[in-house]
Amino acid sequence: MTATSSADVTAPMREALALAAHAVGLSDPNPRVGCVIVAADGTLAGRGHTQEAGGAHAEVMALRDAAARGVDVRGATVHVTLEPCSHHGRTPPCADALVAAGVGRVVIALRDPNPLVSGRGAARLEAAGIAVEWGSGGDESRALNIGFVSRMERGRPWLRLKAAVSLDGRTALADGTSQWITGEAARADGHAWRKRASAVLTGVGTVREDDPRLDVRLVASARQPLRVIVDSRLETPPTARIVAPPGSVLVYAAVDDASRRQALEDRGAEVVLLPNPTGKVDLAAMLADLGQRAVNELHVEAGEKLNASLLAAGLVDELLVYVAPRLIGPGRGLAALAPIARLDDALGFSITAIERVGADLRLLLRPTPT
Repeated sequence: MTATSSADVTAPMREALALAAHAVGLSDPNPRVGCVIVAADGTLAGRGHTQEAGGAHAEVMALRDAAARGVDVRGATVHVTLEPCSHHGRTPPCADALVAAGVGRVVIALRDPNPLVSGRGAARLEAAGIAVEWGSGGDESRALNIGFVSRMERGRPWLRLKAAVSLDGRTALADGTSQWITGEAARADGHAWRKRASAVLTGVGTVREDDPRLDVRLVASARQPLRVIVDSRLETPPTARIVAPPGSVLVYAAVDDASRRQALEDRGAEVVLLPNPTGKVDLAAMLADLGQRAVNELHVEAGEKLNASLLAAGLVDELLVYVAPRLIGPGRGLAALAPIARLDDALGFSITAIERVGADLRLLLRPTPT
């Protein structure tokens, strides 16, 4: 799930990145950060990663680990995957904790994209006489925190659209049957990507046809992502499994219906009206609203119509596609896009990663800049 470390990443930073990966499914909406402290004599002093929101950050966890080991961190070098915070949130600033501990040097992989922090954490350390270096591992840290970076820089989550397709590009039979195109290993891997997300989104058509739960079950997770339904006319059945616990449910609609809205709210769902001029949900406004709700990564598992709408609007940042080695014939596709007149008008993507998962292939693709 994490980016492959490049050859120039130092051993301590490589370990810090591995620790940061342990914060997946735990630290949201905070970034995934790892920290390794190396004592002045070159031995390991402490290590840690970000805990749940409101819990200790990576630097504090590493300092606690060093204290538990009885190791003196004065003059030590701290390797951290993201710039130490300098502001009071739910916890005190990590930069202050490092200053108080008397460390001698801090090596940072990635500048914090949060405007409340960016550059300020490093400046606070330097003002206290601590040497600051911008080290290796920045690309890996950014990849691990791509949703947090997106929310800080664009005000909206990173949208990853997941689909399981046959060799001939079918996601379901003509009657909508889609269980199961891919194998067990691919399905478990898909749950690992759900775990990574702050929210999982689908459309009302998928809810009515498949009655999915869209929670994380096939891999261990400390938290469940928010479940989001795009439902223009509030047609989600209150008895749908996606509306049941665990986790919270958010329904975006375009047309209000008091009785239907009340039925969903009685089940614990929150309904938000965001209509566009055509009477559908304003998808761009929805992403902005999810950004305001501190959603970092948005994982989409929807049908061909909603997929097409997201793609046509240019809102998809990444495709996560599992390809099964089978031919289905007539059926439903990944996206019901409008016809094009020329091949040059096709939506283009660059493949960023290919991996075999069980009997299937997993492809990661990003839109080609136009």
